[in-house]
Amino acid sequence: MAPAAVVEAPVAQTPVPSFKKDRDGLALESLSDDIDKVNILKSNLKKENKDKDIYEESDFDKNKDKTQFRQYEDACDRVKNFYKEQHTKQTVAYNLKARNDFHSKTRAEMSIWEAMEKLNTLIDESDPDTSLSQIEHLLQSAEAIRRDGKPRWMQLTGLIHDLGKLLYFFDAQGQWDVVGDTFPVGLAFDNRIIYGTESFKDNPDYGHDVYGTKFGIYSPGCGLDNVMLSWGHDEYLYHVVKDQSTLPEEALAMIRYHSFYPWHNAGAYQELMNDKDHQMLKAVKAFNPYDLYSKSDDVPSVEELKPYYLELIDEFFPSKVIKW
Repeated sequence: MAPAAVVEAPVAQTPVPSFKKDRDGLALESLSDDIDKVNILKSNLKKENKDKDIYEESDFDKNKDKTQFRQYEDACDRVKNFYKEQHTKQTVAYNLKARNDFHSKTRAEMSIWEAMEKLNTLIDESDPDTSLSQIEHLLQSAEAIRRDGKPRWMQLTGLIHDLGKLLYFFDAQGQWDVVGDTFPVGLAFDNRIIYGTESFKDNPDYGHDVYGTKFGIYSPGCGLDNVMLSWGHDEYLYHVVKDQSTLPEEALAMIRYHSFYPWHNAGAYQELMNDKDHQMLKAVKAFNPYDLYSKSDDVPSVEELKPYYLELIDEFFPSKVIKW
């Protein structure tokens, strides 16, 4: 299954800096899809809270075989090699530099829909589960949330939650700092991270006098807002939208933590949480089914749905042009 070439699509109105030509975006998307499929789902989806509709159990996925997702024990070598590289290179030093680079410049200026069209140039012909374009896949997630009657801000969150993959065209050093499960840096690596602590032995922070201790540079109950998660598309998009949208805290948590499986799926890092994090955990768990199981045989019509989602975007993004 050979990946197709990345096709550069023109961006209307707002000029966007040229992207790096040597990026194999299809390989990125293919790897990202593989990662989504390679681990065993360990937690049952439950009704978390009857008072808020976002916590109602999802309906769209009730007939789906969830054991086919996230089966990492039988993962292909490409996924295993990816995580070995990610676990070796995601250090405190790299994460500090990535955040400094993020705040030091604007990579592009474009609307949310233009960003979706840019991401749509990644067409993954190697994905056996879907032949959909990126926009169609984003719309599937959003439409599943919409059909379940969840709030408009959550629909928008489903629409944009993977837009951080645009990072691959900007500052990324490879795929290891764009996709994959995320985890905190600056403290001992938890064995509930995918493939466990053995895969971190070549990381310079492994066994460090400070970074290798239980709490490292943090303190009990410090709150996840104060914790550096491994840099990637989740963290990047979170930093892009948190000051440029009116999305609620729950939406920001869904964006930032949707790949933080050691936390929301395996129960790690509870000792770092504060009261806010316990509520955000419920929100992320409510969002998780729409992230994992939204692929279906129904292909959304981009042209029919575009007006609805353009209005939805405008509702929560007061500035039409976003600084990326």
